[in-house]
Amino acid sequence: MNYNRREFIEALAIGSGGCLVAMTGVNVANAVELPGSDGRFSASNVDGVLSEIGATGAKQSSDIKIKAPDIASNGSMVSVAVTSNLPDTEYIALIADHNPHPLIAEYYYSRKAQPYVSTRIKMAKTSQVRAIVKAGGQFYYASSEVKVTIGGCGG
Repeated sequence: MNYNRREFIEALAIGSGGCLVAMTGVNVANAVELPGSDGRFSASNVDGVLSEIGATGAKQSSDIKIKAPDIASNGSMVSVAVTSNLPDTEYIALIADHNPHPLIAEYYYSRKAQPYVSTRIKMAKTSQVRAIVKAGGQFYYASSEVKVTIGGCGG
């Protein structure tokens, strides 16, 4: 079978999760689904991603903080951290506007979890990095421009 990097990592994560579930004896038949199989991760533009995740009417919020460099010397490894101070945050998505597939990651939170994520992302070129947050049933966003000097998605 011929996998690209993202498909390989998704399959590996699902396989590992399945082993853990089998070891614990929990029955979750038909509950495991390939992430992004509904089109979110394959959307090729920001509007498509926002439509897929249901966030087309997201409102800008100063309660979402993005920590990202103004200039990234290498787009293959850009450090990004997002904190949501919105009450009842249940979801955070990271989007890089000019990537071939803009949706980078999705994170789901329980009510007791601190809505924070710190990760490294790949960026094709200079772009807005957006954090989309679902809190209290509403979508909000914040964005930050990151200038990339050497592209990381085949650039």
